[in-house]
Amino acid sequence: MSDMIATQTPRRSLRIHRDDNVCVALVDLPAGATLEEGGVTITLAEPVRRKHKFTLEALSTGDIVTMYGVTVGRATRPIPLGGAIGTGNVEHSTDSARDTTRRSGWQSPDVSAFADRTFEGYHRADGKVGTANYWLVVPLVFCENRNIEVLRECVRDALGDDPHRRYKRMARSLLSGEALPEMDDEAPTLERPFPNVDGVRFLTHSLGCGGTREDARALCQLLAGYICHPNVAGATVLSLGCQNAQASLLKEALAEHDPDGVRTVAFFEQQALGDEETLMRETLTAIFDGLRQADRVERQPAPLSKLVLGVECGGSDGFSGISANPLVGAVMDRLVTLGGSGMLSEFPELCGVEHELRSRCVSDETAERFRELMAAYQRHAESVGADFSMNPSPGNIRDGLITDAMKSAGAARKGGDSPIVDVLDYTEPVRQSGLSLLCTPGNDVESTTALAGSGANLILFTTGLGTPTGNPVVPVLKIASNSELATRMHDAIDFDAGPIVEGRAGIDELADELLTMCLDAASGRYRSCAVRLDQQDFIPWKRGVSL
Repeated sequence: MSDMIATQTPRRSLRIHRDDNVCVALVDLPAGATLEEGGVTITLAEPVRRKHKFTLEALSTGDIVTMYGVTVGRATRPIPLGGAIGTGNVEHSTDSARDTTRRSGWQSPDVSAFADRTFEGYHRADGKVGTANYWLVVPLVFCENRNIEVLRECVRDALGDDPHRRYKRMARSLLSGEALPEMDDEAPTLERPFPNVDGVRFLTHSLGCGGTREDARALCQLLAGYICHPNVAGATVLSLGCQNAQASLLKEALAEHDPDGVRTVAFFEQQALGDEETLMRETLTAIFDGLRQADRVERQPAPLSKLVLGVECGGSDGFSGISANPLVGAVMDRLVTLGGSGMLSEFPELCGVEHELRSRCVSDETAERFRELMAAYQRHAESVGADFSMNPSPGNIRDGLITDAMKSAGAARKGGDSPIVDVLDYTEPVRQSGLSLLCTPGNDVESTTALAGSGANLILFTTGLGTPTGNPVVPVLKIASNSELATRMHDAIDFDAGPIVEGRAGIDELADELLTMCLDAASGRYRSCAVRLDQQDFIPWKRGVSL
């Protein structure tokens, strides 16, 4: 981190790594502005917007652009010293194919302040510890989505749990033309019939039939990961009966995740039960029986080694890689040092830094599995006419991330600096303490869905443009890369990393604060913005074709 950022005084620009030939504008800079970088005075050839980059040397056509110390692009035409770079003069390029040397060690952070800390979690019979306690209701096929929605409405009504009541009042007032009632932010205090349960979560999805058999198996593996998640006490499963994702496939997956059968899972097949009223009566009975069972478990102290941290970024901007992402990486390093586990996902957003990640793998086998999964993903993308270089969104580009390699170099910093102990394919559960890589798409919700399915019991999600993303069973903490976003979308952002950019705070200082928030969220003392907004995003990854 020593090359990353100076935090003592505010700056107008930042050279992230000593080998970089571009610099990040921290504020809007006019043409003709002069700046000092590395003892050299640079006069800007043109205006450079905040979050965008300008050159520290003149570049010829074909010259590489270096940022974070790695190749992030190539000049497509001459760019003068102090010239702004963008999609009009730079294209995606990487040096990911270069040979790597295994790193011999790493400098673990000082975690003495957390050495004796615990969190209050739900201890499960399989030895895992949850940061929440939910009952889960899931469909095996999209045909059951309507029934899932009916059950959601009925159960919430019965429990007095209506997170959208304020907006319903708003809608009634707007329709009637009457004065808008005062909009309270918090739910009224009601007696909770199951005080040790955080709620019932209802999943819907678009899979289960009409696709490949491999997609049906992957869906069942994902659902098994959710049903056997430490944040889940048990589940009610709805099946139509004739779909590809048969109940038997899910039962096989459950046996792999839960060989001792400690989870309570009730299956209901609509075609066998017949009429809808029978289906609803039996499933509602199973849900309420499950809630009574789940309520018997109370929060108890647990060591930090029982935390599994998933990290994700979405709506990234030109500051994400210098504030929010390295901040999350510092938290990851702290947790790993304390014996915990973590997962870095989004393989398309690791493009260009593969050699760095391979050098951190603890064995040749681990490094080779990462190489193979990345290569297979790239081949699959090419087979449908896509490429990793197409990853940046219009919002990313508008706010300074103009190539996939540039986006990836910043995104990878969420994984910190610790050794990589394992590489997991989609739906594989986390197997050991330390940092693992998890093969997922760059799609925010598909990736957070996968992180939870592989066992993350807490997710840190960085954003520079703003996103409300949450997860049905795992608390998701949103970290803003800049203070303007944290203020503007205050109801969706949990933590502000903007002071790092502004020079008002250092990464180490804020990492301790963010880790403390993680422990509060894991203990139920802090409700994340996504939980308060009832943001429950769930999208399985469809890798095959529709048939």
